[in-house]
Amino acid sequence: MSSLGLSSGLLLLGGTHQAVVAAREPDIRVLLQESEQISLRADADRPFRLTGPDLGRIDLTRLQIELSSGGLSLVMEEAGAPADRPMRRRLPTSAQLRLETDDPRGLWLGKRRYGGSLRLLVHKGRIAVVNHLGIEDYLPSVVGSEMPQEWPMAALQAQAVAARTYALRQRGRAGLFDVQATVASQVYRGLESQTPRTLEAVQSTRSLVLVHAGQLINAVFHSSSGGATEASGEVWRSQLPYLVSVPDHDQQSPVHRWETRFDADQLRRAFRETGGVERLEVLESSTTGRVRALRVRGPVGVLRISGSELRQRLGLKSTMVEFNWLAAGEGEGEPSPSTPPSQLSSRWVGFLVDPDGDGISEQLSPPPPLPQQLRLRRRPQPVLEVRGRGYGHGVGMSQWGARALAEQGAEFRQILQHYYQGVEIRPFRPSYDPAVARLPQLEPAWRG
Repeated sequence: MSSLGLSSGLLLLGGTHQAVVAAREPDIRVLLQESEQISLRADADRPFRLTGPDLGRIDLTRLQIELSSGGLSLVMEEAGAPADRPMRRRLPTSAQLRLETDDPRGLWLGKRRYGGSLRLLVHKGRIAVVNHLGIEDYLPSVVGSEMPQEWPMAALQAQAVAARTYALRQRGRAGLFDVQATVASQVYRGLESQTPRTLEAVQSTRSLVLVHAGQLINAVFHSSSGGATEASGEVWRSQLPYLVSVPDHDQQSPVHRWETRFDADQLRRAFRETGGVERLEVLESSTTGRVRALRVRGPVGVLRISGSELRQRLGLKSTMVEFNWLAAGEGEGEPSPSTPPSQLSSRWVGFLVDPDGDGISEQLSPPPPLPQQLRLRRRPQPVLEVRGRGYGHGVGMSQWGARALAEQGAEFRQILQHYYQGVEIRPFRPSYDPAVARLPQLEPAWRG
């Protein structure tokens, strides 16, 4: 892919070296899978094409690739050949393979089908499968994977513009791929998640992106904030002018409020360094009440962690939570909290996704296991109840909030400009990407 990531690339005219961009959309590279074994097959009887070193071009119906003994082992079923006589080849791990199909039903990778082309290569000891396709072909699946397709069209359109902006801003950052197909980037489940309504949402917003100060914004989004979104500087290292805290409209979210409980054994497994949890001390919190750092005190040690690490250890849905200690046996109805002041104060706090969390500052080895007879005689331990609000890191667009605003009559532009303050919504230009800002000013890369 060229530095601009355009399907058509750059044309140099005559001796003037004038840059001209053909009216075609940018490509996106999506990491689908990393594994030691990959299985692919055609849909029904329409073969796909495999090209690679020492292979030329082969029409196949099935392909299995396994990484073993320092090489790639290929088992291939050729189109028209008996299925019980597969062709076998062995290639070096440096080999790069390309798979393409003309079938609009795509190519099966495991239990999902994908359009575009697939590239296979060994990366960090595993076989990586990267889907190459145009941004507008990628987005209908993302919208359908990130939002129920039955939601109001304005919400789907807002999701399409945010997802397009996010993906285009990521191009070229990871080298091998631009985005992943999981929540690590934004969810992309292939052709099954594409519907007529998600196609309409993408086509009706074709090429539109979110821009601030002449550059693509970091258009992060989440499911539900629990009442108010969070400023980026409270979560990550930099405060971006368009990612500030705004009131959310996510009251109808099924995870607007939630609760979960942890017994003593679960807490010991989550905090092995401290032998469990006796006390939590909030060290730093955000302006909306989310905790940025806290100290965990247990029977055998003290641990300082970021809020994101606490969320990861306990598997919490969001980072805005309230704690109560319950006596063993409590649980039905409205509990009466037994919260010794020496252990934990009960108030609304929260935990933010912080990729630069400071982690563990103090660790002690856990004690040896107690003898069985002592475990049987141990008094019942209190249960930690966690009451939470929202789902996700809380920064940027709230998807449930977008739905509510759309139901109230807001258009997608109004939704986006509520959650991303001070942005403009424009057709994409390559100059909006900081990676190519040094190049000449160009016309929009593609049009509807």
